[in-house]
Parts: sequence; C-alpha cells; structure tokens
Amino acid sequence: MPATHDLSGLIKYAGREPWKARLDDCLAEHFGPAADELNVDFDELLDLVGPHWEGPLWGCAFEDLLGREIDGENLADDYLKRRGWNETPSVKAYIKALRDTPMSLYEVSEVVPGQSMRLRDLLQNDEPVTVQERSATRNLRNWDKIATRLIMGRSGTVISGALLAFGPEASAQLIDGFARIGAQPGPELHFDTTDRAALLRHSAPLFTATWLIEAAGGMRPAMPDFVNNDGDDILFHRLVFPISKGVKQKQIAARFHTVPTLSPASAKFWNWLEDKRAKPKKVAKPNAQVLASTMDDGSTVLGNVDLAGRFLTIEVNSAKRAERARHLFIPLLGDLVQAPLTEILTVAQMMEEQDREREAIAEPEIPLAEMQRIVGEMMDRQYRQVLDEPVPALGNKTPRQMARTKAGRAKVREWLKYIENMTAKSGNEQMGGCSFSWIWDELGVADLR
Repeated sequence: MPATHDLSGLIKYAGREPWKARLDDCLAEHFGPAADELNVDFDELLDLVGPHWEGPLWGCAFEDLLGREIDGENLADDYLKRRGWNETPSVKAYIKALRDTPMSLYEVSEVVPGQSMRLRDLLQNDEPVTVQERSATRNLRNWDKIATRLIMGRSGTVISGALLAFGPEASAQLIDGFARIGAQPGPELHFDTTDRAALLRHSAPLFTATWLIEAAGGMRPAMPDFVNNDGDDILFHRLVFPISKGVKQKQIAARFHTVPTLSPASAKFWNWLEDKRAKPKKVAKPNAQVLASTMDDGSTVLGNVDLAGRFLTIEVNSAKRAERARHLFIPLLGDLVQAPLTEILTVAQMMEEQDREREAIAEPEIPLAEMQRIVGEMMDRQYRQVLDEPVPALGNKTPRQMARTKAGRAKVREWLKYIENMTAKSGNEQMGGCSFSWIWDELGVADLR
C-alpha cells in the first residue's frame, strides 16, 4: 500500500471499544463459515492456508467493517470525526473511498509487471479499468481472477490493501452464487438484491469464506475421469519381461517383424498399433477426458514396446490392453522371455513419476531463447491439432465447431483464457515463447479477447 494511504492511525483506533468487539464479530463472519465447513478452529485454518495469509485475511474483514453501519455508527466516519485532523487530505479521501467501495471479483488482463494491469468486474457490468499497481502485478498473470476493492482517486485508480486470488472453481462458484441470489432473493435479506452494489456491500464475508475453503483444499476439483479411445478407464500398466539366459535382443526383434501391428520406431522400440480393420469404439463416459495416442496416419497406438538391456518392457494405458498384450506377446515370444512383472499406476501416480524424472534430468545446454522457440513451435503444432479435436471442456465439441455460434464463442473464449492462464502460471520458463494470439485469430474470436 502506498505511504500516502497509511491506515495505521485508523487501525489503532479500531482497537478501542466498541469497535474492537465489532471487528471481532466481523472477523468471525469472515472466518467462521470456512472453519465450520472444514471442521477446524481458526489456528488450524491458518495452518491449512499458511500463516502468512493472516494479514491479508484480516484486511478483508477490516475493510468490510469500514463499509458497515452498526447501531447508527460507522468506523470510518467516527474516526474521521474524532481523529481526522491528524490525517492528510489524501488519507482521508482514501478512507472515505474504502467506506463506499464494495469488494468485487475481477478478471486480470494486460499485466505490466511492476506497473499496471487492467481489471474487468465479473459481478457488475462496469467498464474495464486500468489500475496502477507495483506489487501484485509481479505475481499476477493474464486471466487471473482476484477479489479486491477498486479505489478511484484524483491520480488514478488503485486497488485496496486486501486482495485474494481465486482459482477457476471458486471463481465460477462466486459468479453463479451471485447470479442466483440476484435472481431469487431470500426473505432473510433486507435489501434489494437486484442492486449489485448493495448485494456486494453485504457479501464481503462470502469472498473470504469461498477463498479459504479453496485455499485449504476443500474446493480442489476432483481429477476428471480419464479414458482411452476404447472407452476404458486409464490405468497405466507396465509389463516387464526378463529376457531368458542366452537369448539375444535380435532374436526377439525377429519375432516382432512377423507382427503387422508392431511398427518399429527404432531398432529397439516399437509402437503397438490397433488393427486398422477394427471398428472404433464409442467412449462410454461422455464427460471423461480422452487420452489417446495416434500415429501420423491416424492409427491408434495401443502401447509401446521397448528393448533395453536384459528386459523387454511393454507399456499400455488400461487393464484391458494389458490383458491383450499378455495374449499377444507371451505366445509370440515363448521361452525367449520369462514371466512378466507388472507395475500398475494411476494417472496421478504417473504424473508424479514423470515430475520426478523431469527433476532428475539435467537441463540441456541450449540457450533459453532457443529452447523457448522450440517449445513454442511444438505447442503451436499441438494446439493446431486440438482445434479440430473434441475438447471435454467444450462439451466434447471441437473449438472450430463451438466458434460458429454466439454461445459457443463465449465458451471458446473462456477455454482459451484458461489455457493461457495455466500456461503462464506453470512456472516453466521454457514456455515463455508460447503465444496463443494466433488461436484467437484462427477461431475468429479475437474481438472477445
């Protein structure tokens, strides 16, 4: 917070009665629902989200109290009346603005680290506003969602000291919740809920509670169902065949040459392909994420076969394919190999294993700029293919199909924002050369960016 917005005097004043008790009540409103939902006390709640969040969370409740009228009194007005003589005009103006400005949910764009960002209110139909901000812009990325207060001043617009960054799940819940409350107000609400500003002014604790539940792990989206293009649940199987004593690798390779569905990628590696005459199966789970590997000609890759040292390893991604592998390779190889050892990994376990392997691999001696160019080109090729493939987030329709209708264009816009945001927040500096602007142009939705 800029020095001209020093609130130390106001904070000290809020420690006096009756404001101390009123602030305690406000804190309970902000933290209580999340603590009850997670069945923890306040200290345990802070342990879950990290003790360093105590200050920002306290700030959310404190700023909320500034906008409340309790028993005909307001903390900001009371302080300015009794202690305003001790504050500069800019601080007094800032306190009044905090009093009158509700918290809302904003979408971040046009981030200039250390300087500014553009915020679009997702709960009100206000025009996007460019704000001057040094600290937060160093960590925020385009399309992030944040809850804060926008303070309009003579020298420009700034954000208040309380800022909470929301994930996609919590953001969607907030937006949906406000829409439902506005459309069907409950009898217990004693204000016009169709007035968004009034609704926001009474809803600050909801932002804090929603953020706390998400940050504490209570709103982490469950890992989606993953299936292969046969419709089978993804469960990685690794079949490791010890090569029998005295057997050479070329003897095994010779057997593989007799199988038309084994496509050699090198002298010791084969792709096991689905017979092109086989009829494609329909995925049984319409909302599942399909993980499929195909060759350039569209052939489905059932698994990979690798000869290394004294072992033959076959990797497939479902229990049914593992059984098919046993029926094919055990009779094919006979006494050239011994009975296989089988390792089974879930999607989460496979991801963890890949992360460990990446950490163990030394960084290539390639200049960062060149690596970013290579990765950027690879990502472009991947997403150019994705544009014509069903995307679960788009109702299993292709991005090109969705971009043909008004409702579909809106969904495509949110999908593109999501992948841009996740890429920017990946922490992988090698992806710094990735640009998604061409996809917006390709789908004809650049005007929605």
